[in-house]
Amino acid sequence: MDTPQLKPVHDVPDIDLDDIDKLLESLSPEELEELNGDFDPDNSLLPPSQRMKNQTSKAPTGPYQRQKLLEFLEKKAKEEKDWEQNKPFVKEIRGKIYKPKEEPRSKEEEQHLETEWDDILTQASEEELVDLAAVLGFHGMLNQTQYYAGLDNVKLEGGGFQGVAKAAELIKVPDEPPNKTDVEESLKRLKDNDSKLTHLNLNNIKNISVERLIEVCDTLKTNTALETLEMASVHMTDKVAKKLAEALSENKTLKVLNVESNFISGESIVELMKAINKNQALQELRVANQKPEVLGNKVEMALVKLIGENSNLLRFGIALEYPDARVRIHEKLQENNDNLRKKRVGKD
Repeated sequence: MDTPQLKPVHDVPDIDLDDIDKLLESLSPEELEELNGDFDPDNSLLPPSQRMKNQTSKAPTGPYQRQKLLEFLEKKAKEEKDWEQNKPFVKEIRGKIYKPKEEPRSKEEEQHLETEWDDILTQASEEELVDLAAVLGFHGMLNQTQYYAGLDNVKLEGGGFQGVAKAAELIKVPDEPPNKTDVEESLKRLKDNDSKLTHLNLNNIKNISVERLIEVCDTLKTNTALETLEMASVHMTDKVAKKLAEALSENKTLKVLNVESNFISGESIVELMKAINKNQALQELRVANQKPEVLGNKVEMALVKLIGENSNLLRFGIALEYPDARVRIHEKLQENNDNLRKKRVGKD
């Protein structure tokens, strides 16, 4: 087949793109085939089936079946003979065998004299060496449990210098018994102003309703016998705290009040302190561990001012964020305690 002679570049006429269809019609099938092979097969804008022309002239034997193709490839691989090796495998050891050099002995080892203790230490078991290390005080060779076991002559399981130190067994502490205070009976005794009821403990009673808590607070307005009231962790809210503040403004006999671990806001704590300052009869107030843990600078400074006006409060349980408020409240409480001590010493 004669190879067509290409014309020089300068002899090629200019092509008008408007006549591209006429130009393609004038090409032969061989020229069109050659032209199709010049397309870039890596053009990502074309679908995969059109990026490269079909180079197979054989007609398809049937639809594509993946499992059938895999079985054919596996069968074909088993039937084909493995490639022959140019050189059979023979295990060979090349080079020299490594032998560590003997370390030179130090002068101390050369001058070491054998004694009767050498034989004893050589024949001793590892457990005996552990006990000896504990007696001689070699703390770096033992863990804490092995050291004290050696001093007390206690045998450890799985001993030795690599023995695992077992933790001491935890002491089982029984749970605190539930608070069995009868709320209804206590409420009745408060209303009757029972002189024997001076200490009421309602801590950790979860099933007290808000209405019952409000009734307990209302009875403090007329009760003159109760001196200690504990209402920690009873789900007290600001609604109950406001009623408690109203009662404290009229009560003159309550000495200790504990309302820790509740849901009282900082503003309600300020209201409680304002009510306490009216009579200044309360000596101990505990309001720590409330749900809003951060009170804020405004609330803490208000508490500083109110406690500064109270000369009878001796203990105040609360968690403060700012050191200034903490120090000033501590100094005021210390001053109140000093004044009480001076009065007691003066009377004596």
